Amino acid sequence: MSASTLSLEKQPAIDDWLAIETDGRVSVRSGKVDIGQRISTAIAIIAATELDVSFGCIDLHPVDTTTSPDEGYTSASNSMQESGQAIRLACATARKVLVQLAAKALDVDQNVLDVTDGVVLSRTTNRSITYFELMGGQKFNLPVDPSAVTKSATCYRKVQKSIKPLGLVELINGTTQFVHDMVVPNMLHARLIRPPNYHDRLLRLDTSDAEQLSVQLVRNGSFLAVAGSDEYLTIKAAQRVANTAHWSRDRALAVENIYQSLVTNPRLSLPVKNGAAVVEPISAIGAPPQGTAFTLNGRFERPYLMHASIGPSAALAHFDHGHLTIWTHSQGIYPLRATLAEALNLSLTSVRLIHRPGPGCYGHNGADDAALDAALIAMAIPNRPVLLKWTREDEHAWEPYGPCMVVEIRACLDANGNVSDWSHETYSDTHRTRPRPGPNKVGPSRLLAMQHLEHPLEEHIPEPALSAPLAGVHRNADPIYSFPNPRVIKHLVRDMPLRTSTLRSLGAYTNILAIESIMDELAISSNTDPLEFRLRHLDDDRAKAVITAAADHARWRQKPRHTGFGQGLAFARYNNLKAYAAVVVELEVDDLAQVKLVSAVIAVDAGQIVDPDGARLQLEGGFLQSASWTLYEEVKFNEQGITSRDWDSYPILRFDNIPEIDIVLIDRPDEPWVGLSEASVGPTAGAIANAIFDATGLRLRHLPFSPDQIRSNALQ
Repeated sequence: MSASTLSLEKQPAIDDWLAIETDGRVSVRSGKVDIGQRISTAIAIIAATELDVSFGCIDLHPVDTTTSPDEGYTSASNSMQESGQAIRLACATARKVLVQLAAKALDVDQNVLDVTDGVVLSRTTNRSITYFELMGGQKFNLPVDPSAVTKSATCYRKVQKSIKPLGLVELINGTTQFVHDMVVPNMLHARLIRPPNYHDRLLRLDTSDAEQLSVQLVRNGSFLAVAGSDEYLTIKAAQRVANTAHWSRDRALAVENIYQSLVTNPRLSLPVKNGAAVVEPISAIGAPPQGTAFTLNGRFERPYLMHASIGPSAALAHFDHGHLTIWTHSQGIYPLRATLAEALNLSLTSVRLIHRPGPGCYGHNGADDAALDAALIAMAIPNRPVLLKWTREDEHAWEPYGPCMVVEIRACLDANGNVSDWSHETYSDTHRTRPRPGPNKVGPSRLLAMQHLEHPLEEHIPEPALSAPLAGVHRNADPIYSFPNPRVIKHLVRDMPLRTSTLRSLGAYTNILAIESIMDELAISSNTDPLEFRLRHLDDDRAKAVITAAADHARWRQKPRHTGFGQGLAFARYNNLKAYAAVVVELEVDDLAQVKLVSAVIAVDAGQIVDPDGARLQLEGGFLQSASWTLYEEVKFNEQGITSRDWDSYPILRFDNIPEIDIVLIDRPDEPWVGLSEASVGPTAGAIANAIFDATGLRLRHLPFSPDQIRSNALQ
C-alpha cells in the first residue's frame, strides 16, 4: 500500500473528501492537521485547481473525528502524498461528474463546455449553469476514480498567483483562536500537580488550601490536579497544594554517562538492508579492504532534545452523559481517540476529538498527554467543560524528548580517492511512542498519566519498526551515495533514563549530520573539493542538480575569506524517498568561540511545487530548528529530575543569530509531489559542522556546538 493510495483505500468515496454547498462554497475535508506547515493552503490550492473554482470559495474544515477522513498522523512529510493526492483525485473525479451533469442539463456535448470559477459555459449556445445549481447540497454517492485526469502544472500556477494563505491574516493580527483561548459556558480551568521525578509516587497531601480557595481536587493514585472557575485562583491553589504534597521515590533517574550507556546497555541490534531493518544476525565490521589508502573513524553524540514549543500544551475536555469531547492540538486525532477510548474504558463512538490550533510542534510533544489529563479531570467532574493548560515547567520537564544518540562511522578510501568501504552504526532509544492502538493496551501505556494512576499500566517497551522503510533510529542511515556494499546497523537501546518519542526528522538529523561530516572530511583528506567529492559518489541526476544549484547560488568557494569565516555544504534526500535538499551555510566563529550564522542557501527538489511560499517557509523553519539544535539545545537532568525547565536552562536560537536565507526551488511539474517539511533539517546540521571546520580547522562531533565545545576541541 503506497502513501499515494493509503488515504483513498480507507475512504474511497468522493463525499468523504468534499461537498458542493448551496451557498456557492466548496467544503473540503482532510485528515491532516495544519501545525504551521501550511498544508491547509496547499490542499485548498489543489481543490481549487482541480475543480476549476476560485481559491476563495474553498472552505477547509477543522479535522474532527465525526466528519473528517481518518488519515492517521500528520507526520513523516506525508501530507501531500497522502491527503493531497486523495483530494486531487477526488476533486478531479467530482469535476468530471459535474461537467457530465452540466452537459445533460444544457443539452450539449460535454466537449463544448468550459469551466471557470464553478460556472460551466457552453461555447455553442452561450448558456451556463453553476456547480451549485447542479447539485448544491447533494451527495455524489460515487467512488473516487484513481485514474481521473488531473490538471497540469500550468493550471496550478494560475491559482498560486491569487491566493491569500489560509489563517495567515489571523496569525498576523492576533485573532487566531488557539485551544488555550477557548471559552465555553460553565467552564472550569485546571492545573496539574506534578511529582518531582518520573518515578515518584504520591504518599499524602493537605487539601485544606484547595477547599479554602473553592477549587475541586482531582486525585487518582499519583495523578493530581485542581480545577476551578477562576483561572488565577486555580493556579494559586495548585501551587499551595503542591507545597503540601509528599512523594515517595521508587528510583532515581540514572545519571551515568548517557553516551556510554547507549553503547553498553542491553539493546536489540539489526542490520539495515535497502532501507529496512531485518531480523537477522549482524555482521562484524571487518578489516579495511585491500588497497585502502585512507581510513577514517568518526563518533557523533547527540543529547536529548526538546520539541521546545513556545507555548505549553493544552486541551479542553467535556464529559457529558457518557460522551467525551476533546479539543486538542494533537497531530493524530483518530489514533488518539482510539487510545483514549481504551484507556478510559469508553466505547469508540462515545469519544469525539476536534483539532484546534496549538503550540507549533513537529513531532510528539505534550499534546496527547494533555488530552488525557483533561479527560481524566473532566470525567471526575462530569457535565462541566475543563480547560487544562500545562505550564512551561510541565512542557519542559514532562514532554517526550527526542532521544540521545550515538553514531559511529568507519569509511575507507581507495588509491583513487573513492569510498571503498562504509560502516554506519546508530545507537538510540525509540523515536516512536505516539499513542497508537494495539494489543495489551500498548496505546494507553504510551501516555504519561497512565503511569501515575492508582492502577498504572506497565511502561511501554518499544519494538523496532520493521515494516516501514528507514523508520526511527535508522532514518537516513542508509547512505544515498553510491558506496559498494555499505554496512548499516541500527541499535535500539533499552533502559535509558528519559521518556522519548518522535521529534522532527527522527533519527535522520543525527545520521545525516554524521554522514555529511564524514563526507566532508574524506573529501579534504583526498585533496578534493567537497562539492566535487559528493557529485562523484552520486548516480542520481536529481541529487546532483540540487547540490549544484545550492553551490552555484551560494558562490561556493568564491567568497573572499577572512579569519573565522567558514563555508560548509551538506546534502540528503529525506528518508531516501522524499525531497532532495542541499544546504550551504556561511558563518563566523569569533574569539569567544561563538558561532554567528551569516547566510544560508537551501536548494530543494520536491517534485511539482504546489505552494511555493509555503515550501519556502517550511525549508526556512526546518533550517532554523536544526540550527537551534546544532548550536544550543540540550536537555539536562540529575537524579532528582529534569533541570532544564525554562528558557534560561534550555536556550534556543534567538533572533540575533538568524541568517539571511535564500531558497532555490527546483520545480519539476511532471514529477509527483514528495514531502519537504523535514528535508532541510539534516543537511543544515551537516553544513554548520562543515562550516565550523572551514572556519576553525576543528571537527566537532558532540552536540550542541556551543562555545564550550569549540574551546574544548581547540584544546585537544
